[in-house]
Amino acid sequence: MGESVAVRDLSSLTSWHSDWKTLRVAVFGLGVTGFAVADTLMDVGADVLVVSSSASSERADLLSVIGARLVLSADSELPDDLEAFDPELVIVSPGFRPDSPLVVWAQARGIAIWGDIELAWRLRDKVGTPAEWLVVTGTNGKTTTVQLATHLLVSAGHRAVAVGNIGVPVVDAVRDPTGFDTLVVELSSFQLHWLKRAGAGALVPFASVCLNLADDHLDWHGSRDAYASAKATVYANTKVACLYNRADDATMHMVEDAEVELDCRAIGVGLGAPGPSDFGLVGDILVDRAFHDDRRTSALELTTIEELSAVGLDAPHMVVNVLMAAALARSRGVSPDSIRSALTTFVIDHHRSQVIARAEGVMWVNDSKATNPHAADASLSSFASVVWIAGGMLKGVDVSALVSSHAHRLRAAILIGTNRDELRGAFARHAPEVPLFDVATAETENVMREAVILAASVAGAGDVVLLAPAAASMDQFTDYADRGSRFAKAVGDYLGGLADGESPNPSGHTGSTG
Repeated sequence: MGESVAVRDLSSLTSWHSDWKTLRVAVFGLGVTGFAVADTLMDVGADVLVVSSSASSERADLLSVIGARLVLSADSELPDDLEAFDPELVIVSPGFRPDSPLVVWAQARGIAIWGDIELAWRLRDKVGTPAEWLVVTGTNGKTTTVQLATHLLVSAGHRAVAVGNIGVPVVDAVRDPTGFDTLVVELSSFQLHWLKRAGAGALVPFASVCLNLADDHLDWHGSRDAYASAKATVYANTKVACLYNRADDATMHMVEDAEVELDCRAIGVGLGAPGPSDFGLVGDILVDRAFHDDRRTSALELTTIEELSAVGLDAPHMVVNVLMAAALARSRGVSPDSIRSALTTFVIDHHRSQVIARAEGVMWVNDSKATNPHAADASLSSFASVVWIAGGMLKGVDVSALVSSHAHRLRAAILIGTNRDELRGAFARHAPEVPLFDVATAETENVMREAVILAASVAGAGDVVLLAPAAASMDQFTDYADRGSRFAKAVGDYLGGLADGESPNPSGHTGSTG
């Protein structure tokens, strides 16, 4: 196998208007991001080969229409067509692990490897003045914070959009002909892994935040240190503000260790009284003591816990998300009055602490997006007496501490998913008094129906039946949204059949079951 011969100085490719023509690029993966990357590269004139283990007929047909080639190959195989193509650049979709045979092959050949975020950053000037990027990561709360920040910005008249791991590829946003002044970018640890911290193509955020850090995706990253290192990349080169969680020392240390621009400020965010460069709470009032000329002696009022309660944002972890989003918006000049007004019209994301029904004194809550123990911890902490539906793919993370810390509030636990043995073991060691019920079926169509019936059999007035699985969903469902939607439907079906004729509203305060 010969060495790949570089024909292009890739460090010069820092603009939509750079010379990308005939650059040989292999794109690994053909999901939403992979297709968007391939389409973007064809727009700038590159020669594109997509390698994927699967492809929908629609995406395969569209690749042919735009002129890109597709090679279907198992992840463990190295296709001959890829070797013959001899790529000068590889762009990996977010899910590709560093130890993937295709990635290892590219590294051994000395081929440059980028993620979709680096490509988008290099191409960000297609439509006039490039947008500023507000970048958000963390083990939990990313999507809610990104949606909140975007809502605050748009309500204040900014041309802003939520992109990245939230579902809209950033490369699509930078190609949008209308243009934006702010991109609020949700970054997963997978995307951050592929970002460089310096040199050509290094991201320069306007403001950045790691919301929190807890064990997650250890199977992908290989270790806690590697996962934390990926998350810390979010702060590199930040221009104006690095936000950190005052209750999570790991995020503060990330900021302390980050190489940022000269005038960048560190801003602490938390539920306690704020210091003179912080966001926090004074009584039940959310305040800004960072973006304020008189921050040494006073604070700017943003909203109150009572007002947040009216829109379902008053749980402690949600209040932190609100403060983080407000700090991001304030970094872009949004006024406190505008923030207060906009928060009254925010609708929380489906599958995140979504109240889907109340009947016979029992509240049914869908937090299917709690895909790891840290998220489930925040969700469980919001309620006093819980029938907990938990389980799925635990991704190598220990649930012992989660079970131990919430045993006192658990009326019962309903176990679903493939990693039930780990959960049973944690309950046996730390909460043997909590009744456990197993959902016997592995059939996707019936899992939630059985879980709801079991939960209803033990829930009483004052209890919350909470789907907060602390695990990924792909063992039995398409994704967390599918899991949450099936739960909501099962609840609606069950309650709709009650003999007393009570007619609950399955959509709850969000207006939709997702």
